[in-house]
Amino acid sequence: MSSDRPNLYDLSPGALAELFRRWGEPAYRAKQLYRHLYVQRTADPATMTDFPKALRDRLANETAFGVLRKKQLLTGDDGMTRKVLWTLPGGDPLETVLMIYPDRATVCVSSQSGCPMQCVFCATGKLGFLHDCTPGEIIEQVLWAERELKAFLAASNPQAKIENRRLSNIVFMGMGEPFNNYDNWWTSVERLHDPDGYDMGARNFTVSTVGLVPGILRLADEALPVNLAISLHTPDDDLRSAMMPVNKRYPVAELIEATRTYTEKTRRRVSFEYVLLKEKNDFPEQALRLAQLLRPADRPPLLCHVNLIPWNPVPGTPLSRSDRRRVLNFQAVLKEHGVPCTVRVERGVDIAAACGQLAGG
Repeated sequence: MSSDRPNLYDLSPGALAELFRRWGEPAYRAKQLYRHLYVQRTADPATMTDFPKALRDRLANETAFGVLRKKQLLTGDDGMTRKVLWTLPGGDPLETVLMIYPDRATVCVSSQSGCPMQCVFCATGKLGFLHDCTPGEIIEQVLWAERELKAFLAASNPQAKIENRRLSNIVFMGMGEPFNNYDNWWTSVERLHDPDGYDMGARNFTVSTVGLVPGILRLADEALPVNLAISLHTPDDDLRSAMMPVNKRYPVAELIEATRTYTEKTRRRVSFEYVLLKEKNDFPEQALRLAQLLRPADRPPLLCHVNLIPWNPVPGTPLSRSDRRRVLNFQAVLKEHGVPCTVRVERGVDIAAACGQLAGG
């Protein structure tokens, strides 16, 4: 997208006001446009009939109502899971997943195209790092999910008990590491939270990190109480470093200490994500060490919950999925030692839309 056609979703209310000032338009027009974008959620200037036709034409010709281009839409789980593959302006891929349940709907949003973190069990890492999403590119994914949900409810399930018939949760668990793109990611959160705009409650956001300690500590000081999920996957440094190279920079003890600082500052519970790999990190003794890490004998227990995630197959990776018996045995050890934990319900495996499967195709 050329610099003379700005993506309107990248512009703050102040930047919209400045654009209209340069065009010689009154200030209230910027507020009208902001409401069109985030309250009425329309991307078609022709429908903005409270604007003069000349202004509608100028918006159509000189600005962009989004830059993501839909390449493919796949549906799974009887239509309840929907994955869209986008093409970014430079040609890089991006994926977004909408998961619809009888009483809620969650969109899984990407913050980067590709990912530089190189976790061995994740398909996205095989792409390497391609592109940091702008705030607007992140916001566009959420607005797509909102429209997709509305169309699904109108056509397929008008009796669904989804509150206000809109998205319930936004999770930054798609492609990329959000804390590697912190400023753009946080700008998108603030914009989507804005009570005068999209108006999503702060506690309806969840951000997932591989364990970037500076990002965790920075989030602890933010004003909005968004939820934090941390990819842990093993309590052992040697294995975690082999699975997740980030551990060489921020080992387990440092990560847990940062998490404790976060929970003490915010009084908010952290979720630890634990992908189970057969005979790698799913032994009962590893569950015991994890319990001891999270509930040490000499300190108060960490305010946390563990999400156990059966690994989703990634082509070309010499790993195996833990069978159901090993998953339940692992969970039983954690529960026995007082660690709250659940086994995540699987969604989107049939369209490569599940955890760790997003690979731009």
